[in-house]
Amino acid sequence: MRISIRFKWTFFISIIILAAYLIVAYVAYNTVDNVASATVTHDFFIKLVWIGIIVVLAGIVISFFASTAVLRYLKVVNNTIDDLNKKPDSDSRIKVRKSNDELYDLTVNINKMLDRMQAYTNQQKEFVEDVSHELRTPVAVLEGHLSMLQRWGKDDPEVLADSITSSLQELKRMQSLIQEMLDLTRVEQIDSEYLEQETEVEPLFTQVYNDFKMLHPDFAVNFDDDIEPGSKVKIYRNHLEQVLVILLDNAFKYSGDRKEINLAASTNEALLEVVVQDYGVGIAKKDLKQVFNRFYRVDKARSRKRGGNGLGLSIAKRLIEIYQGTITVESVVGSGTVFRIELPIVNSELDKNMANKND
Repeated sequence: MRISIRFKWTFFISIIILAAYLIVAYVAYNTVDNVASATVTHDFFIKLVWIGIIVVLAGIVISFFASTAVLRYLKVVNNTIDDLNKKPDSDSRIKVRKSNDELYDLTVNINKMLDRMQAYTNQQKEFVEDVSHELRTPVAVLEGHLSMLQRWGKDDPEVLADSITSSLQELKRMQSLIQEMLDLTRVEQIDSEYLEQETEVEPLFTQVYNDFKMLHPDFAVNFDDDIEPGSKVKIYRNHLEQVLVILLDNAFKYSGDRKEINLAASTNEALLEVVVQDYGVGIAKKDLKQVFNRFYRVDKARSRKRGGNGLGLSIAKRLIEIYQGTITVESVVGSGTVFRIELPIVNSELDKNMANKND
C-alpha cells in the first residue's frame, strides 16, 4: 500500500509536537500539584487537556500545509522530468523560485544537469547526422564506379583504370574519416590514468619540429624555442603530440604561395604558451567561431581536395579542454591563421610545498 509522504511527514511532526507537549504538561502538572489544592489542580489538568488537543490539531494542520507546500514544488520537478522522459529533446526546465534555500539550489543543479544532457543528446544527434552525410558521398561515388564497371566499363582499360583510381581515393578518404571518428570517440572517453600524466615539453616540441621539417623540405619551418629546460605540463604525451600534429598539418595544408610555417613555444611559472602560424588562405571572420565544430569546413570542396574531414580541430580543442587548457584562433583572409594554446605548467616546488602543508 502506497502512503503519501505528505501524510508520513504530518504524522511524524504531529507525534513530535504531542510528545513535546506531554513532557511540558507533565512537568507543569506536577509543579501545580505540589503547591495547589485538589480543585485547582483538577481545573489545571482540564485546561492542559484542552490546550493539548488544540496544540496537536494546530500541529497537524501546520505540518500538513507546510509539507504540502514543499511537495507541491517537488511535484513540479517530477512533472518536468516526466515530460523529458516522454520527449528527451524537450527544452522544458523547472521554474526557479526566488528563494535562497535548498530547493533553489536543487532546482538550479537539476536545470544545469538537464542542459548538459540536452547538449550531449544534441551533440550525438548532430554527430550521427554529420557522419551519415559525410559517408554518403564516398559510398555513392564507389557505387557509381562499380555500377559503371559492371555494365560496360570493365571492357575499356582506360575507364577501368580511372574507376579503380577514383574508388581507391574514396576508400582512403573513408578510412581517414573513420579513423578520425574513432579518435574523436576515444577523446570523449579518456581513461582517468591519462589525466595524471606529465610530459616534458622541450623534447616533444623538438621532435615534432624535426619531423615536420623533414616531411616538408620545400617549406621554411621556423621554431621559436623559449621553453624553460625541464618544464612539464600535465597532459599525456601522445595527446599533446596529437594536438601539435593536427595544427601543423592544417598549417601546411592551407598555406598559400608563401611556404613558411612558424611554431613558437614559451613557458613561464604558470603556463605553456604555443603558437602555430601559417601565411595561407586564412579564415573569414564569420567562420572563426565554427572552425572547432565537428565536420565544419570553411571551404568544403577545397578541404576535401586537400584531404580534410573537419574533425581534426574538434579533436584538438577537446583534448586541450580536458587538460584544463585553452585554444583560440585568429585569422585574416589571404594573410594566414594563428592558433594559440595555453596549458598549465606543473610547478614541482609548489606541489611539494602543498604536499608538505597537507601532511
